[in-house]
Amino acid sequence: MTLTWIVLASLVGGLLSVGAAAFALMLHASWLPMLVSFAIGTLLGAAFLEVVPHAFEAGDAHQAASAILGGILGFFLLEKLLLWRHSHDHEAGAEPSHHHEHSRAGLLIVVGDTVHNFVDGILIAAAFLQSPELGLITAIAIVAHEIPQEVGDFMVLLHAGYSRAKAFAMNLLSSAGTLVGGVLGYFTLSDFEAWEATLLGIVAASMIYVAVADLIPGLHKRPELRATAAQAVLIAMGVGVIALVRVLISNGH
Repeated sequence: MTLTWIVLASLVGGLLSVGAAAFALMLHASWLPMLVSFAIGTLLGAAFLEVVPHAFEAGDAHQAASAILGGILGFFLLEKLLLWRHSHDHEAGAEPSHHHEHSRAGLLIVVGDTVHNFVDGILIAAAFLQSPELGLITAIAIVAHEIPQEVGDFMVLLHAGYSRAKAFAMNLLSSAGTLVGGVLGYFTLSDFEAWEATLLGIVAASMIYVAVADLIPGLHKRPELRATAAQAVLIAMGVGVIALVRVLISNGH
C-alpha cells in the first residue's frame, strides 16, 4: 500500500506541476511572483508543521537536528558546486555561438530538472515510509514549489528555440524522474529504519533551504509596501493550506 501511495503521489505530482506550470505560463508572466510566494509558504509549513516534528519523534532529537543542519550545509555546497561548474564552463575555451549557448541551456535545464525530480521522488518515498499523512503533505509542498520552477524551465526552453509543445513534452519527460526516485527510494530506504530521523531531517532541510535560500531572496527585489503585503498574505496562505490538509487528514483518521 505504501508503494502505491508513492507511485500515485509521484505520477500525479509530476503531471500537476507540469500542467499547472503550462497553464500559468499561458495566463501571464505576472503570475510567477505569486506562485513563488505561495510555494514558500507550503515549503515552510510542511517543514515546520509536519516534517521536523516527525523527525524529532522518529529518533534522537540531536540526530534529527544534526541532519537538518548538515542537510542545509550540503545543499549549499551542492548549489555552489553547480554554480562554479557553470561559471567554469562559460569561461573555458572559445566563446560559444549564440545558438549553441541557447541549445546547451535548454539541454542543461532538462537534465537538471530530471535530477531534481529524482531527488524529490526519494524525499517523497522517505516521507511516505514514515506515514501516509506525512507523505501526502510532503508531496503537496514539493508540487507547490515545482510549479514556479517549471514555469522558469518553460521560459528557458522557449528562449532556447523549443516550441511550446516540445517544451511541454520535455518537461513532462523529466517529471518521470520523480517516479523513478520514489520507487527506488521505497526499495532502498525501507531497509534503513535506524536512519529515519536523519532522512526526515534531510527532507526538512531541502524544503527550508529551497524556501529561504532560493525563493525568498527573489521577493526582496520588490520592496514596495503593496508587493510586500501581497507576498506575506500568499506565504500565509501556503502555510494555511498545509495546516488545513494536516487537520483534514487527522480528522479522517
